[in-house]
Amino acid sequence: MQRKVKVPDLQRMKEAGTKITALTAYDFPFGRIVDDAGVDVILVGDTLGMVVQGLDTTLPVTLDEIIYHCRMVARARKRSLLVGDMPFGTYQVSVEDAVRNASRLMKDGACEAVKLEGGVRMADTIAAISSVDIPVMGHVGLTPQSVHRMGGHKVQGRKRGNAPGGRNRVIEDARAVEDAGAFAVVLEGIPPDLAADITEELSIPTIGIGAGRECDGQILVLHDVLGLFDDFTPKFAKRYAELGQAAREAVATYVGEVRAESFPDEAHSYMLRAEGGSAREGTGAKRRRAAAG
Repeated sequence: MQRKVKVPDLQRMKEAGTKITALTAYDFPFGRIVDDAGVDVILVGDTLGMVVQGLDTTLPVTLDEIIYHCRMVARARKRSLLVGDMPFGTYQVSVEDAVRNASRLMKDGACEAVKLEGGVRMADTIAAISSVDIPVMGHVGLTPQSVHRMGGHKVQGRKRGNAPGGRNRVIEDARAVEDAGAFAVVLEGIPPDLAADITEELSIPTIGIGAGRECDGQILVLHDVLGLFDDFTPKFAKRYAELGQAAREAVATYVGEVRAESFPDEAHSYMLRAEGGSAREGTGAKRRRAAAG
């Protein structure tokens, strides 16, 4: 087994120029698959609200739900660093609430770090959580929990200046996250040249999603990577497989075989044995044979 990935390892990877790989996962089977494949960071993201629960946004996801999914992934992963997302409303109300809820993610969810969205406005919160030895991953640029303020999932940092969503604002947010003590920061939905500038300026690792190749690492939603989510596909999400279509075909084949009575066959049945050791026909088979002839 490869050596366990720990928080300081990400810093060493940035300094060595080794790209960091990250994916989301939400349960034991996929957590095991992602871990076995050699991914460095598994994020149990609030994106589970959309790709697992079928919601329109991430906003309704609760802390208890994140903890539930974190526990499943924690039992699966052996190598990857496990990061738990802090849902909307669990860290914005007060610093005290934020520390308490981050502690629950670590204690009850078996996480090794937490992630929260926001830059300058969340700096005090990041500092408070970090001060009690809970590693914090920041998240700036397009922040999905701010979907209503932004008017949708819109690219940030395209315009110069200090206006909300402007280039300077994103840079200030990234700086604030680092200064507050975060060990890494996700850069989402920003132009590649801006992400490159931030990556060069910050001493902590940057992990991009829709932010170009110059970040220190990349993260995607697993269901996008595997073709398991069809409601929409962001421009930055590359589908490496079409498991959703393969699953539909497999289930349709199963339905057809059951209705045609070709499943279960002898190879998938526990056959009765006569005293001499030969297989003995069941009553259902006898009835079908009698009816046929």
